[in-house]
Amino acid sequence: MADGTTSPGGPRRAGVLGRPVAHSLSPVLHRAAYAALGLSDWTYDALDIGAEDLPVLLAGLGEEWRGFSVTMPCKQAAVDVADVVEPLPRLLHAANTLVRVPEGWRAENTDVTGIGMALQLAGVDQVGAAVVVGAGGTAAAAAVALASLGAEHVDVVVREPTRAREVVRVLAALDVPATITPISRATLDAPLVISTVPVDGQPALLGLPWRADHTLLDVLYAPWPSVLAAHVAALGGTVAGGLDVLFWQATAQVELMTGLPAPIEAMRTALDAALATR
Repeated sequence: MADGTTSPGGPRRAGVLGRPVAHSLSPVLHRAAYAALGLSDWTYDALDIGAEDLPVLLAGLGEEWRGFSVTMPCKQAAVDVADVVEPLPRLLHAANTLVRVPEGWRAENTDVTGIGMALQLAGVDQVGAAVVVGAGGTAAAAAVALASLGAEHVDVVVREPTRAREVVRVLAALDVPATITPISRATLDAPLVISTVPVDGQPALLGLPWRADHTLLDVLYAPWPSVLAAHVAALGGTVAGGLDVLFWQATAQVELMTGLPAPIEAMRTALDAALATR
């Protein structure tokens, strides 16, 4: 359909679900993809909903709805409500993608793809030991990405050790040894660190023993550079940001929803243009 012909069966719809979603860059990426692919009758909208709204919303949608990007706080609910759950979202108990299939809705997770691509673009194609700072759903996705790159040990650094259990559970399922370290005792011995800490928690990380040989992937992308990224870069470290995570997870979503190869160049151009106006 690269010539702009319409889809068999009529127009198609997709969107991003979460609360809040007004700031989301997903519409920019997906709409650019549709335009480049010639999907002139596809639309992509932002739907501000909470996790409790998800079952009712999905039950009432027509067949024209083909997929959703799922952000917080709906990622766990997306797994619970899906008719088919792929192994990765089942392991993480979190889905960032819902795709219409004959059985209903299939839960997928492309966050791991995004993190893996961001690491590779930062020059990381193999991992020995690594550190994950934080313990939420993104930290668990980071753990899977590290395992896929051959991680032999992961240190999970958190403010409250009991919160790290989910990340450690995921690593154990992947046969990757893990330790839990409070921030107050973190040594950052590994060369690779992935931070999943939100903006308001980053000042507590500045006093950690960062070095010039560290590679940091900070999953934040706005504001950029983050306080932490700027600090590590000033020390001479290699820094990658969440914008690459966002971009590559979106390209995977486009392919899952449309069944067509993602138009990488067009999506990147649209993203750069959107960021230039913010």
